[in-house]
Amino acid sequence: MSLLKLEGINTYYGPIHILQDLNLEVKEGELVCLLGGNASGKSTTLKTILGIVRSRTGRIEFAGEDVTTRSTSHRIGKGMAIVPENRRLFAPMTVQENLELGAYLHRGGTKEDYDRVYSLFPLCYDRRNQLAGTLSGGEQQMVAMGRALMSRPKLMLMDEPSMGLAPILVERSFEVIKQVHESGVAVLVVEQNANVSLSIADRGYVLSTGRLVLEGKASDLLEDAGLRKAYLGR
Repeated sequence: MSLLKLEGINTYYGPIHILQDLNLEVKEGELVCLLGGNASGKSTTLKTILGIVRSRTGRIEFAGEDVTTRSTSHRIGKGMAIVPENRRLFAPMTVQENLELGAYLHRGGTKEDYDRVYSLFPLCYDRRNQLAGTLSGGEQQMVAMGRALMSRPKLMLMDEPSMGLAPILVERSFEVIKQVHESGVAVLVVEQNANVSLSIADRGYVLSTGRLVLEGKASDLLEDAGLRKAYLGR
């Protein structure tokens, strides 16, 4: 069953046509990746899904509701959560306080919410009294995902989770994304790193200058000659 569906989306920045007739779907329980290079339209896609940027034409359906004209807060309330590029934690606040902010829709969260996050991210418990700004990039990524989970999302949107991380931390980060998915949350990962994204995804889409140029099962895309040449370098 479809959880998120974009149909015929055309998004502009002023006169500049960014997303062109975009169709994209995330089914319940799926892990989907959206790939593309710089200026391909990936971040604009996320902003359009969240309602931060409004599409000029097309339809967005989420959790059975047409949310095309609904506010960002309404979409978040329906079950979207975002792990933004560069994590964007509140640096002067503790890990615990950052998690509490993630649960603002649920009045700070329940013991079950915290137990779920701490089971996936033991570091969040170990560092709960530490200022978020003093953590490493990889540690901040764990907290950012934990903060998103505190909102009890149906769909987690992840914007460039590998950005700024060392290769070994990228692998660890994607292992955790897979764990989050296996815990029952649908995930849409927006990434440039095709190899690691497709290795954990069910399906993938490839954007180029605002248009979808490839889509299909992740395993098929990994074997696609055009994708290997463009994104994997071989």
